Amino acid sequence: MNRERLGSRLGFILLSAGCAIGCGNVWKFPWLTGQNGGGGFVLIYVLCLILMGLPVMVMEFAMGRASQASPVKMYQKLQKPGQKWHAHGYLALFGNICLMAFYSVVTGWMIYYFYKFLIGQQIGLNFVGMITKPGVNVLFLLIAVVVGFVVLSFNLQGGLERVTKYMMVALFVLMVVLAIRSCTLSGAKEGLSFYLLPDFSKITGSTVVAAMNQAFFTLSLGIGSMAIFGSYLDKDRSLLGESVNIICLDTFVAITAGLIIFPACFTYNMEVGAGPALLFDTMATVFVNMEGGRLWGTLFFLFMVFAAFSTELAVFENILACVRELTGWNRPKGCTVCGIGIFLLALTTALGYSVFSFQPFAPGSAWLDLWDFLVSTNLLPIGSLMFALFCCNKWGWGWDNFLNEANSGKGLKVKNWMKPHFQYIVPGIIVFLYVYGLFTFSWR
Repeated sequence: MNRERLGSRLGFILLSAGCAIGCGNVWKFPWLTGQNGGGGFVLIYVLCLILMGLPVMVMEFAMGRASQASPVKMYQKLQKPGQKWHAHGYLALFGNICLMAFYSVVTGWMIYYFYKFLIGQQIGLNFVGMITKPGVNVLFLLIAVVVGFVVLSFNLQGGLERVTKYMMVALFVLMVVLAIRSCTLSGAKEGLSFYLLPDFSKITGSTVVAAMNQAFFTLSLGIGSMAIFGSYLDKDRSLLGESVNIICLDTFVAITAGLIIFPACFTYNMEVGAGPALLFDTMATVFVNMEGGRLWGTLFFLFMVFAAFSTELAVFENILACVRELTGWNRPKGCTVCGIGIFLLALTTALGYSVFSFQPFAPGSAWLDLWDFLVSTNLLPIGSLMFALFCCNKWGWGWDNFLNEANSGKGLKVKNWMKPHFQYIVPGIIVFLYVYGLFTFSWR
């Protein structure tokens, strides 16, 4: 089949940024920041984005653009005869599926909260009350999956690219408005101090591991999500410059999410270390107590829906592209089969706090924690390591091939003096933090 193309450079940047920007920025980043001591975590996270996230993103884009294929077929086109690198392509597809096994449920939660605020039923909303209702979880999961694959059933430019452009612009505008509003609250000074001023006494090895995993999670690196958009891209722009643009947008959204949430937490005495419930319980409480709270709450959860869908659509597209290349199916058939499969698998998470109660790790853990462990703790760092090894060594694709592809077109170039960082430092840090993370993980 002919390779589909994106209609514009802006479409590529917003689509790739949309894959990176999502619940990882505005749901997961704030609660990880709250649990890891605030400003110190933010500082380490930004360093991880620059030192590891940026090189891996360039490598993933380069492999996608050079191969003009999905992650499953990508290695087969770039590897030398007889090599087995392509096994990671199937692992990448598995990683995308595991991600959607919980992410599509979280998207449903965002839709539910938006709906409740929209119809004026925000009083008494709470996270535990929502996740323990089987009917609510299944219905809103179904909505999230159906909407996602209906959009993707149209061609790339008419469906995914057009919808994402509008969603991303609306998301940026909403976030800025809400951040300005939050910074006028009475507790803004304390909230901003906690969030932006590093307390180095709170930085531990686990803080650094969490920051690295979050950097890969928020940029959707290591499972081929960025490679698929590289494969839709022409060679008129170099990939380092495009990666810098995307990471800047992604970081802007993450930092702005904290500017919305932490002043509100300190104003209303909410627990900053509340974990996954932080965004839902904290922000719902804030809006219930705020003048004009129903309007602000509706806007906030509308932007959360946009953020969630921007990533969901991008990862669905990755899964769909892999399946279509393996089967030859057209878009509508691929969307139908993939949609049904994702919905059935995600029922584990949707019903994991009620019907399918299951504690894989410490008391209180559930299916969501298992899927997140597979993706964030394992498949993202392992995949990022594979990309680095493949792109920078003679027994893979090789530095020269990677450099030629990454530097094709106008814009910032990868320089030869960067090779030691790409070849040795990035893999070394990933391996060290990955092993450390497994040894210090809260298994029980």
